Amino acid sequence: MSRPRLSEAMRSAELIHDQTILASAIARMGTEIGAVLAGKSAVFLTIMQGGLVFAGQLATAIDADLEFDYVHATRFRGTTEGGELQWLRRPDTPLAGRLVLLVDDILDEGYTLKAIRDWCFAEAASQVLLAVLCEKRHGRSVPGLSADFVGVEVPDRYVFGYGMDFHEQGRNLPGIYAL
Repeated sequence: MSRPRLSEAMRSAELIHDQTILASAIARMGTEIGAVLAGKSAVFLTIMQGGLVFAGQLATAIDADLEFDYVHATRFRGTTEGGELQWLRRPDTPLAGRLVLLVDDILDEGYTLKAIRDWCFAEAASQVLLAVLCEKRHGRSVPGLSADFVGVEVPDRYVFGYGMDFHEQGRNLPGIYAL
């Protein structure tokens, strides 16, 4: 079975947020996070692969002492429906007693973010802050989970670009699109 082609999806995709809007949102988030982290150091923990594009830009917008690492955990693996969480890589940085800034592309239902946040606390992190580029607001989110920092809202549709994928394609698109 062949994978759907990004070029075909782009014919019917709607641009939701362009690069200018996203750059402005990321700059705002960097300022907000820098204010919260003032005088503190944090572990900047990127969730791969979706968080990569956003995290790189966010990191340069934060005026704080950051130590970088990443985690690779997924429920999707190229599909559009989440399954059981698969841990592909856990961070090497000890989290005990540390403030962790967990950075991801999207907060949709939140199962992946919650599992990783809970793991950070199980590793004795003193605090875990969640920063997401975009958030879907609907009634299907994990109870008790919310992002501390949000760039933009997106509609309750299939979104891709700027780190988010369309069947493992399109993460490098300079905007967020919806089908």
